[in-house]
Amino acid sequence: MSRPNQRVVYLNGEIIPESEAVLPFRDRGVKYGDAVFDTTRTFGHKIFKLREHLERLYRSLRYVRIDPGLTIDEMAAITEDILKRNLPLIGEEEDYWVSQRITRGIIDPNERSAWPDYVGPTVIVECIPLPLSTRAKLYRDGIDVIVPATRRTAPSMVSPRAKTHNYLNLIIADLEVQAQNEEAFAVLLDENGNLCEGRGSNIFMVRDGVLLTPRERYVLPGVSRQTVIELAAGEGIACEETDFDLFDAYNGDEFFITSTSFCICPVRSINGSLFGDGSVPGPVTGRLMKAYVDLVGFDWISQYTRYPVADTPRV
Repeated sequence: MSRPNQRVVYLNGEIIPESEAVLPFRDRGVKYGDAVFDTTRTFGHKIFKLREHLERLYRSLRYVRIDPGLTIDEMAAITEDILKRNLPLIGEEEDYWVSQRITRGIIDPNERSAWPDYVGPTVIVECIPLPLSTRAKLYRDGIDVIVPATRRTAPSMVSPRAKTHNYLNLIIADLEVQAQNEEAFAVLLDENGNLCEGRGSNIFMVRDGVLLTPRERYVLPGVSRQTVIELAAGEGIACEETDFDLFDAYNGDEFFITSTSFCICPVRSINGSLFGDGSVPGPVTGRLMKAYVDLVGFDWISQYTRYPVADTPRV
């Protein structure tokens, strides 16, 4: 039974309340994580770089050989419609994550017998409010990063450039880190021992005024990551895609992560080693954060920091 004032989702051609959006347990996305997704966010209720995110989504779909049965323009129109329908449920100071999720559906005829009408891939478009209050502290104090023993899946196995539902590698790394410090964030090493990425986040380091970020082969090429690279060029800040390890990080001047929701969030320490005196953001990070605010025409830094520091666990 649907609840009043409930968000709606798009599910296989229908727009329905969230509580009514259910999948067969034999859907391959449920059984195997056989699915891809992408997520953007809104700034002041307007979607940021939807086309770029959908282009990445369709690259992931081609990689795993799933045809969603929708053109990229149709997916964009559905996404805009779902956002419009859900905007009345949040305040003016709030914003949404907006996601598209596509599973392979049910492909085994024996498994489909209980759901004879469930044919083709599962397509979901949904949105959820950003966790603004629980992240306020991170912009004030900075993120503490711990590098787990768990390594990132090698690109020779499954390419990290595809944004798939199979996040178990990253989740295991998070669990390992949270057992040491429940507020810390995991950044994994790649197969060669170089820093690469965390769950849903790319990394950047500043050394001698130069911005460094891992090579695309070993990470998900984030839209926010590319935005920062472009902003750095506009600010006259040199940026290199290169390998760097923990020795380099311990000798770095600044460090930050990028993601859809975070945009740019400064890192205070890695494995307990402070960057500079531990105050955040550093001068280069702060300059790029301001440039990001100017680019989107919305002060997302204040959007986070307007909230008092919450005691709730991170999400």
